[in-house]
Amino acid sequence: MLGFDIHKLAEQFAYHADEPLLFNSGFFLFLFTGFIWVYIILSPMQRPKLIFVTLFSLYFYYKSSGGYFVLLIFAAVVDFTLAKWIHASTDPWRRKFFIVVTLLINLGLLGYFKYSNLLYESFCFVAGKPFEPLDIFLPVGVSFFTFQSLSYTLDVYRGTLKPVDHLVDYAFFVSFFPQLVAGPIVRAADFIPQIYKPTIVTREMLGRAIFLIGCGLFKKAVIADYISVNFVDRVFDAPALYTGLENLFAVYGYALQIYCDFSGYSDMAIGIALLLGFHFNINFDSPYQSRNIIEFWRRWHISLSSWLRDYLYISLGGNRKGKLRTYLNLMITMLLGGLWHGASWRFLIWGGLHGGALAFHKYITERVDLSWRGWRIAGVVITFHFVCFCWIFFRAPDLDTVGQMLAQIVTHFKPQIFFDFIAGYKGVVLLMLLGYALHFMPKRFEFSAEEIITRLPLVGQAACLTAVIVLVLQMKMAGVQPFIYFQF
Repeated sequence: MLGFDIHKLAEQFAYHADEPLLFNSGFFLFLFTGFIWVYIILSPMQRPKLIFVTLFSLYFYYKSSGGYFVLLIFAAVVDFTLAKWIHASTDPWRRKFFIVVTLLINLGLLGYFKYSNLLYESFCFVAGKPFEPLDIFLPVGVSFFTFQSLSYTLDVYRGTLKPVDHLVDYAFFVSFFPQLVAGPIVRAADFIPQIYKPTIVTREMLGRAIFLIGCGLFKKAVIADYISVNFVDRVFDAPALYTGLENLFAVYGYALQIYCDFSGYSDMAIGIALLLGFHFNINFDSPYQSRNIIEFWRRWHISLSSWLRDYLYISLGGNRKGKLRTYLNLMITMLLGGLWHGASWRFLIWGGLHGGALAFHKYITERVDLSWRGWRIAGVVITFHFVCFCWIFFRAPDLDTVGQMLAQIVTHFKPQIFFDFIAGYKGVVLLMLLGYALHFMPKRFEFSAEEIITRLPLVGQAACLTAVIVLVLQMKMAGVQPFIYFQF
């Protein structure tokens, strides 16, 4: 019996493809409890602390993607070495050669794992051959750590960042587990200087960390998971079985689900990093309150949108080469941003819609004064509904499903079932109302709530976080639901 129990316990520490390590899982809470005690002991010693966290981060990634943690080690060694060569070289052509090698290796790995099937499908379509997907496993978070690593080498190449001296320091930056698999995409210039500072967690940092972790858990495990499992997934899986009204509510439900899911992960990542003494920039800023599509992308997945702006849009010429070129650069940037999310034509369409909207808004604002208050209110409504429309392409499994949903909404709306719908989905509707109410609440209420948590004694803060965990357990769906952005 004892041997069986030990074996069963050991199995928990092994990789299981159907059970990736998630912030909202009990096993992570168990691991993190042990991790934080060791971290506190090692925190005054810089090198042991960095080595310990790096090893834990590699194990964290192993629990998410199995043997592909070797890929993370390979990327770290290659980019660390090439960045050193770029910085040491005085020959411009050698520097260009090294940065091209960096791009080829990083984008080549990303392309192989993420886009091989899309390219093969396109080839089969042109050649008139049947398409059978290649058996290629997509490592969790490969898009995130690839972009994060590229920001480091590109900054070194541009001369805005000095490379680190030790591989352990760079490995710590690339593999830091709070944001490793689903962001935010942390810039080397923001993060690396923090490595060399003493580990300090102030009362304000602790309070903000607990507030963010609690909010993230609530948004992900209570709101997002409940409306997903009990309503949104059902409709998107078979839209023709539901009325247009139900399909429309599923679209609004998914808009809330993806926000709560992804911003919930970001909140927890930022909060966990704060507990370890590190600061991340905010990744979501009430995006559905945006008055236009440009503002939306300044508020949604800020780490990705700013990365695309700084390393792609500006590199293409930005708005420095005339109006037509500006519109083209916006479109290219968002098409590639769509492809970053997934190797599918629907992601290209999603990116193209946003690129077209960005170009259209830029065109309109050069000709129309939109400062009138009425325009601003209308802008929030129009932007929100445009973003929701685009989410259909993002969420639907294929373009046929998109067509079915739009057809149901346009031709089989059936508003007369509204009250029956409310009665049949009370929990879903209440959580959607709560989620949107919290989202559109003025920022001062959020700041006040955070301040209240920060002022509480440690026992009170622990009690608040425990209450959220208990609520999560009460609302728990069958199994722990993975985060949406794990697939990217």
